[in-house]
Amino acid sequence: MTHNRRKADTFSLLRRALLVGALLPWTSGAVVAANDVTNWDGDARSAARLVAASQPAADGVLRAGLEIRLKSGWHTYWRYPGDAGVPPQFDFAASQNLKQVVVQWPAPQRIEEAGGITIGYLGGVIFPLRVEPRDPAKPVLLRLKLDYAICEKLCVPAEAKAELAVGKGVFKGPTSQDVALSSAEARVPRTAKPGAPGRLAIAAVRRELGAARPRVLVDVVASGAVDLFAEGPTAQWALPLPTKVDGAPLGQQRFAFELDGLPPGASDRGALLTLTATTADDAVEVAIRLD
Repeated sequence: MTHNRRKADTFSLLRRALLVGALLPWTSGAVVAANDVTNWDGDARSAARLVAASQPAADGVLRAGLEIRLKSGWHTYWRYPGDAGVPPQFDFAASQNLKQVVVQWPAPQRIEEAGGITIGYLGGVIFPLRVEPRDPAKPVLLRLKLDYAICEKLCVPAEAKAELAVGKGVFKGPTSQDVALSSAEARVPRTAKPGAPGRLAIAAVRRELGAARPRVLVDVVASGAVDLFAEGPTAQWALPLPTKVDGAPLGQQRFAFELDGLPPGASDRGALLTLTATTADDAVEVAIRLD
């Protein structure tokens, strides 16, 4: 379980740094924020802010976003960071009139780091937020405390705070972030079932029989370049990144990954895995039980 131990060691180091407050100094951005965005909170390497949309989603849920900007060459992490790193931690506990907020994760990319490959975002990212108020007749005051990691050659922990009102009566017209937020929402993988048709789809998932080490094969329908990410049922799983292999049917691409990186005592039998396939302009997410 070398993969799992390396990942656990990295997580432990970064989390310890966050807990003891080993953070570099932060300064607020000098630009005055409009009422649909907050000031940037960070420094020259990275900063974060909250942004708002003018219109709710089709189901009436309010739309906002958490934007992280990154200096060229720096990156931050997806919800499953890969060989190393820690995902961003979002704390909205101090918000007012908030029933719940759901953080959505745009499609990530593979990023080479010393000693491994991680999964995340280069240059910057907007995490769309689905905001549900306790009382829809009143606005929500979002108060966010964000802990995240940023990396270039070395990784350091970062934090940011932001406060923004959204919802009933706050905006009377389009906001400055409507286009950017809609673009980020379009990069959130759509949910599908295994075998469902589509120009990007996960056609088949099976355990490979007779292999020296247990392996999962995944066939993906895609006409061009495609990538695949695999997650276990809990954050304690550390599955390897899938790699492309030969043998896919015509019009499909095949990936494989070993059933390695399981928590002590865990079994892969019946485990619910999440598979995310991404292309330059599309992404799909499938949950599959590994029978």
